Amino acid sequence: MSEFKYKFQMYKHLQANIANIYADAKRAADEIGIPKELRGKFGLTGAISGCPAPLRKDIMEASEKGATEVIPLARLVEEIREIVKDVYGDGYDVCPVNTCEAGLWVAFDVLCTPPNLGRGDNYRARYIALYEKHMHHQAAYGRPFPPRYKDFLADRGCTAGELGFYGKRQNNLDTLIVPMEGASYPNHGIKYYPVPFLTKVDPEATLARLSEVAERHADSVTGFTSLGYDTPGYGYAAKDADGAPLLQKGIAALARKYDVPYVVDNAWGLPFVGTDLTRTGADVMVYSMDKATGSATSGLIIGKEDVMVNIRRALGMHGDRWGTLASYGKAAYVTQDPGKEALLTQVAALRVLRDNPQVLKKPVDDLYTIVIEELQALPQKLREKLLVSKSYNSTTVEINYERTWDGEELGFPVFSIEDMYAGSNILQTGLAQMGIIPTIAYDANIFISPGLGTSDEHGQVIEENMRLAVRGLVRLLDIVGRYSGYLEQ
Repeated sequence: MSEFKYKFQMYKHLQANIANIYADAKRAADEIGIPKELRGKFGLTGAISGCPAPLRKDIMEASEKGATEVIPLARLVEEIREIVKDVYGDGYDVCPVNTCEAGLWVAFDVLCTPPNLGRGDNYRARYIALYEKHMHHQAAYGRPFPPRYKDFLADRGCTAGELGFYGKRQNNLDTLIVPMEGASYPNHGIKYYPVPFLTKVDPEATLARLSEVAERHADSVTGFTSLGYDTPGYGYAAKDADGAPLLQKGIAALARKYDVPYVVDNAWGLPFVGTDLTRTGADVMVYSMDKATGSATSGLIIGKEDVMVNIRRALGMHGDRWGTLASYGKAAYVTQDPGKEALLTQVAALRVLRDNPQVLKKPVDDLYTIVIEELQALPQKLREKLLVSKSYNSTTVEINYERTWDGEELGFPVFSIEDMYAGSNILQTGLAQMGIIPTIAYDANIFISPGLGTSDEHGQVIEENMRLAVRGLVRLLDIVGRYSGYLEQ
């Protein structure tokens, strides 16, 4: 039984003991046997933008070969179009960009903001976003509505004000934020903020709530958005027989009803292998190609052909004014064009995903086995409450511990995303003390994937290194659990 009566007391105690936790973590790294030469050079995911994984050998070779050749960039874009159409059919098109966030920016501006030309006052538009994880991406392009959410991004940027998240907001665009039914949003963390608990999301009830909101704002709704992930910790555990998340399928149906686009942020996702927009019915899906796919830093927008016309026009890739099928020219978002190296690596990565997806799926299977085995070292009280699942979409294994909070007793510490930005997420900063580069580990949800010093040049798992990284996480969970009072000292 925890010695603390209230949550905030537990987090205050953890904050006061950060130095002791760090010292224990450093000792644990020695006990585990993490080699000195490996520390700081390996980690729990290669899919973080701030520290991406080394490129696979096949990706590097394609980039190096193409770098020595004269290749019009429009030709590379056409190769990407051909590969995407090979998989999704001729009714879909594609547009590469320099980052995933650039793709979201273009998509929301092109598809959801009101026109600027023409006489008369500009009207306001609103797109509907689920209250889910990573809201500073897919939900940040409009002013939050209702006003209770207007400050929810305040602490997530490195720079505040107009040069921070305020600057992402589009012209006369609002974001209608809708909580998910079955979810809860309790306060947690040293930075004590609401965190989304999403493993119990009810898709049918959530869709009913979305429909009510859309009907209430019908005269101004111009789009819907959500994440494209497919795991329980993100609220997408319920799927149809083909593996398509029911909630995403339902949102697509609502978007069709209101004749507006459904834009999906699948940053940490794989085209072709992962969440399939042809099955969910999404109009546009945006990817960060340097995360799960293993390309150089870049983004990709895939969507229905008719919707993609204006997105491609905005990037100057939909042909010249005098009549061509493709171009690599100047348009509203020329600042977000990808370069030659990025395009070369996208072509190489997409070919593998089309022709040999097992290159990316096998490491997920191997990682899942390692995680399940290493978690056995945890005390039963914590281990039996974990929900562990794997995702080919994100090439991850997800560890979710929301269920530790199901009873009246205080559960295992949950750190908010604001903790991550403040440097007070002990599950991340503690790993750094062990020489392990951390991963996404907030909102009671931990995403692990190979790639960062844990994979060979062909992208396959190096078992010894991967086990050391997971073992370090397990030891840190044990340490933090004991300092919190959830586990016995």
